[in-house]
Amino acid sequence: MPSMKPVKITNTVLRDGHQSLAATRMSTEQMLPIVSLLDKIGFYSLETWGGATIDSCLRFLGENPFDRLDTLKKLAPNTPHQMLLRGQNIVQYTSFPDDVVEAFVACSAKHGMNIFRIFDALNDTRNLVTCINAVHKAGQHAQGTICYTISPVHTLEAFVNLGIELEKLGCDSICIKDMAGLISPSTTGALVKALKEKVKIPIVIHTHSTVGYGPAAYYAAIENGIDAVDCSMVPFANGTGQPDLLLTLAMLDNSDRKPDYDLSDFPKIREHLETVYKELSAFTSPKNEKTDADILQYQVPGGMLSNFRNQLKEQNMSDRLDDVLKEIPYVRQCLGWIPLVTPTSQIVGTQAMLNVKFGRWKMFSQPAMDIALNKYGRPPGPVDPEVLKLAIEKTGQQPVNCRPADLLEPRMPKLKAELREKGFDDSDENAVLWAMFPNELTKVLKGEKPAPVAKPTAASDAAKAAVGRKYVLNIDGARHEVVVEEAK
Repeated sequence: MPSMKPVKITNTVLRDGHQSLAATRMSTEQMLPIVSLLDKIGFYSLETWGGATIDSCLRFLGENPFDRLDTLKKLAPNTPHQMLLRGQNIVQYTSFPDDVVEAFVACSAKHGMNIFRIFDALNDTRNLVTCINAVHKAGQHAQGTICYTISPVHTLEAFVNLGIELEKLGCDSICIKDMAGLISPSTTGALVKALKEKVKIPIVIHTHSTVGYGPAAYYAAIENGIDAVDCSMVPFANGTGQPDLLLTLAMLDNSDRKPDYDLSDFPKIREHLETVYKELSAFTSPKNEKTDADILQYQVPGGMLSNFRNQLKEQNMSDRLDDVLKEIPYVRQCLGWIPLVTPTSQIVGTQAMLNVKFGRWKMFSQPAMDIALNKYGRPPGPVDPEVLKLAIEKTGQQPVNCRPADLLEPRMPKLKAELREKGFDDSDENAVLWAMFPNELTKVLKGEKPAPVAKPTAASDAAKAAVGRKYVLNIDGARHEVVVEEAK
């Protein structure tokens, strides 16, 4: 029998909501007025970190991402905090040694992270084991992930077997991660039902409304006993983002599965989010706010679309977007029917752009060659023989046959030595960020300020006052250090 308990909801507005609709540009300062209000509602969790937010904090906002996590945890101490972790890639586009992965997880837990949603872009579970064990060592919740996609090799049976394997690896829950919004309501119901029959741990679903399936897929999942769903909040919802919270709740009217949330502060939250969306207008697009069934052909994730339009604009290729999108399925098939999720979505998208600009495989990116050579793990299907041959010729290397991280030497001692040599503190936090973003971290540690994303408005100040707390934002260089004082 499907569960009749109220469905749990993870709120994604502080992470995937703005990643998918505003190129991950929401700053900590822009989040401050609503964090405590979100904490009062009673969500299963708040997605506050991970994914592209760590890169964006350093690269575009001049923030230390661990400072952001400290701040959000202090403002929302009652709701579990959740992050998206790219397995052995951590939050970057390449594999890292086990000691770096373990240190990153330990630091994240120390700064308040509770639920780690761990995925591998190829669904290669060998790339999840180190993270799962590290999360458990830190005493936190390891959520294994099934990256959903559509291809000849991605069958219902294959997804269910993956779920069984994740449970055997010790995951505390499983997430069906539909990064491109491709899962139809009928498929959702069938997959949730099949997983529920085979595994005992809770099952969560994450989707986007890119195609238009999102709300109906959630309803089908809930009817078939899903334990939790991911929702965002308008205007950082729908389109390339997650389905809207209020819409999801409205669909469950008169249902035993409708959760009883305290939404008394919702108007304040909505008003502030509308203000922030306007402040981030340089990074939003009406095209991201719409549903587009053509995505069923291209299978491009919501977060990628938002960022990809910006990237093509920077390359003076905005008029070639349709050509690049049409090239993506071809590149994906050649690289073994890999799912499109960070980092593979960016790698495939970049290669598609290069193919359109220079001709197919005339400019073969190193990351795309690495996928062909199994450096990211086992692709779900066979790599095109001609593409593999070209990768071998260009690199002089043969495909990797073991877990890629087994070939990597420990790096933490070396990373700490490099930090000391540069005159920086050699904390574990700095070391793991240095491993992934050395140039960006250098600028933050030196206090170099990027151009401001947006100018705070009077509406922002009013929303802050409504929270009932005082926020003092002390900026040391470009590093946000927030002192939060209870109202006297």
